[in-house]
Amino acid sequence: MEFRLLGTVAVETHTGPLPLGPAKRRSLLAALLLSANTPVSIGRLTDSLWDDTPPLQARSVIQGHVSRLRALLVDADAEAYGVELATLGDAYVLRVPETLVDAQRFEELLMLAREQRSPADTVLMLKEALSLWQGPALSGAFAGPPLRAAAHSLEESRLATVELLARTYGTLGEHHRAAALLAAETAAHPLRESLAAELMLALYRAGRQSEALDRFHRTRRLLADELGIDPGPKLADAYALILRGDPAPSSAAPAARRTTAASGSAAPSAGTPGAAAAPGTGGAPGTAGGPAGGPPATGAGTTAGGGGTTGASSAAQRSRPAAPPAVHPADPLPVDLLPRAPRGFHGRTTELGALSRAAAGESPVCLVTGPAGVGKTALALQWAHRNDALFPDGRLFADLRGFSEAGEPVLVDVLREFLLALGVPPRRVPESAPAAAALFRSLTGRRRLLVVLDNARDSATVRALLPGGTDCVTLVTSRHRLEGLIASDAARPVPLDTLEADDGTALLAGVLGEERVLAEPVAARRLAELCGGLPLALRVTAARLAGRPHWTLAALADELADERGRLAFLDVDDTGVAAALRLTVQHLPPDAVHQLARLGHHPGGHFDPYAAAALAGTDPVAASAALERLAAAHLVAETAPGRWVLHDLVRLYARGLDPASAREALTGVLDHCIATALAAADTAEPGGEPCFVLPDCFRRPAAVQDFADRDEAMRWLAGERENLALAAQAARDAGLEDRAWRIILLQWPQMVWRVRDNWTPLLELALESARAGKDAYAESRVLTLLGWVLTEEGRTAEAAALLERSPELAREAGDPLGEATALVNLAVVQAELGDLPTASENCARAVELARREEDRHTEMLALQHLARMRLTARRPEEALASARAALDLGPEHEEAARRSLLLAICGEARLALGEEDDGVRLLDRAAREAEDAGYDEGAVRALEVLLRISAEPSYRVRHERSALRLATAP
Repeated sequence: MEFRLLGTVAVETHTGPLPLGPAKRRSLLAALLLSANTPVSIGRLTDSLWDDTPPLQARSVIQGHVSRLRALLVDADAEAYGVELATLGDAYVLRVPETLVDAQRFEELLMLAREQRSPADTVLMLKEALSLWQGPALSGAFAGPPLRAAAHSLEESRLATVELLARTYGTLGEHHRAAALLAAETAAHPLRESLAAELMLALYRAGRQSEALDRFHRTRRLLADELGIDPGPKLADAYALILRGDPAPSSAAPAARRTTAASGSAAPSAGTPGAAAAPGTGGAPGTAGGPAGGPPATGAGTTAGGGGTTGASSAAQRSRPAAPPAVHPADPLPVDLLPRAPRGFHGRTTELGALSRAAAGESPVCLVTGPAGVGKTALALQWAHRNDALFPDGRLFADLRGFSEAGEPVLVDVLREFLLALGVPPRRVPESAPAAAALFRSLTGRRRLLVVLDNARDSATVRALLPGGTDCVTLVTSRHRLEGLIASDAARPVPLDTLEADDGTALLAGVLGEERVLAEPVAARRLAELCGGLPLALRVTAARLAGRPHWTLAALADELADERGRLAFLDVDDTGVAAALRLTVQHLPPDAVHQLARLGHHPGGHFDPYAAAALAGTDPVAASAALERLAAAHLVAETAPGRWVLHDLVRLYARGLDPASAREALTGVLDHCIATALAAADTAEPGGEPCFVLPDCFRRPAAVQDFADRDEAMRWLAGERENLALAAQAARDAGLEDRAWRIILLQWPQMVWRVRDNWTPLLELALESARAGKDAYAESRVLTLLGWVLTEEGRTAEAAALLERSPELAREAGDPLGEATALVNLAVVQAELGDLPTASENCARAVELARREEDRHTEMLALQHLARMRLTARRPEEALASARAALDLGPEHEEAARRSLLLAICGEARLALGEEDDGVRLLDRAAREAEDAGYDEGAVRALEVLLRISAEPSYRVRHERSALRLATAP
């Protein structure tokens, strides 16, 4: 259920909007919602419903509207959402959780946006807030004076939010986006000087000075004509700033986003997984290349990545720019990976003081220990937020998941995230955990950082993550005492016990309100004692009471009394919290209970409404409604808009609600992963062949998430990487191998983008699954992709051993395009090992296969590598013919990087044939096209050849610029 004020006044339910009827009834609802949870007098309602003298029967009219509105809410099961329209003497009060009112959520998002340290996070929050608006506030209602004032106030808040979003875009250097946003609002509000001033500055900083000045003069004339006034200070100051030229406008647009596999530049499109394909057709996307150029075929389809040369390794090494000697970022900004401070935190004064004392020493390690659910993480985060001034260089956070069924993260992955946050480019992050730990200690040696390591299982993991600086503080939480860490690193333990009765009562008061607790102080204290001082049990119990104001605390205490002995402990085998949860769940509507039971079988760490719907066999709208109900009962938590998590203990309880549905729920969420990853890959790399036929008994989700563009799709793949890995492992464990390898293979766009990001273990799991299912098609595709990744990791011999088998398997499976891609990747490895003749033969065979299948992407890929091999073999005429044939296939716009590589091959071939002028012209053209596309690796390659034959100064300058961008690219 959702109450809407930001647009047409409405009440939305999972079955559609409630039929509210006439405008005055909407006005009544709006007036009650604007003062939600506060009594509204008949007099104020009368002012809201009538603009002039109200009729004599106004009270009766209002009572009739209240009666009808109450009946509508009862029919919509409003009580299940904690919604109640009550009469209090001569007033009415609409009791409703604030999360159900769009205007309240708008204000909450604004507050969160202002608290963000990162401008990018601020932008996300502000855009989410503005997305709640569906038209002018309070539309469809009769606007008496109070409602007109409220609508005006809401609109002012919206416009101020637009201006803040535009300024934040400016902070990120996205001035064109700010200008586009402001132009639309300025057209609707031409006399709002603050909007016009912000638009002038955005235009100016986007390099559009003449448009900025024109905007000033148009607004000045409009103010004079309409209002007879001169521009105010904001408008005048913006005009003066532009005339002074301070700050100077950007002369160049932001660098193009990179999309190539090898260097992060705009790369040739990879074959993209699409919908179901007929058996034997299509394959997962792939690219070929190697250390000499862009990535090789990924074995998942057609062209992906920048496609590099396949010459011998010596030629490959000459093509690379020199790496900078150091990885220490200069003047890094403070980093902050810390989650937000916990809400409703109460008590723990003694423990907070103990932490402050423990942190006062030299390079201290503070160890917060206690049972599950006692509030260790909340204490650590509360202390960290209260003492942020002590850590000017930032705060790092990692959930080590030592006690989670999802399993602990790989140590090198945690270190990678820390190093990336400290400014180390991804390509410079060491691949081994010891080397990454050493670099982390080095980078933190002279910094004042806080490192929070949550849910640690053992001392060894913590030791590898300790910073090197004497001014750094490490805060560890664990259910174990970690005595080894105390012995080896002088860790100072801060044991955390259950809450005292007073603090437990204060927690209840924070949820229920002090008046309700003070009315029954003995019962409140008894409740705190029955819950064993465990914050989780207290919050669940308080949530039940908050949604039922007519219940007494004493009655609930009597109900919980039978669980007294079991609520004192919190353990995986304990039934005390389970009893508290059961008492909450039994009052939920059936759809929410069904959703909770299915969430218990989710293999990942977080979920969105689409995943929840797939688990429950419903649709995202119904799933969202169920999640809101569960959140109101504190059974799930929303950590970010649309991103939900289950507490570990709640997950265990939920799993036991319906154990027989485990396989059905798992299959549903696995098929959701496949469908969504297909959509993401298709958006990230459009134009390729379908990835594979869908698995047997595939259950298509009721709805699949849409992705607006490549960036959004790639963000989803990156954000869901861990969940997808856990889903694949769960599929393998459940014997659903046909799902496991598909889920892994569909992550190929992210593998191409971040090839050195430790994909090998996941691909090995895919290979096990393919072999367990005796699926030659799957095994071939996975081998081709895994072989390429191993090649990029420098494990050439291992790659060759795997790739030898891949073409044969593709032939066995009747997959000619998969065979072609496998042959190209095999050829790349063979060329690197010095066997150019065999490599050339395999590339020529790949050309024939692709041509027979009329697949231009794969044919162009094979021709490109064949041309490079022939050039390396000193056969320039044949190399030129192959490159020309590839160019004649007509590369599409997204293949600008591949076109640059082909032009460079043509230029080098012309030079080898003694045609220097043509060679220089083609190489210069190749470099310029690569620069225009943001493909720095291709530009560096072409310019390096030019520098060997020409002393032209501009080549040197351009080479240095491209090499610098390539060396520092994330």
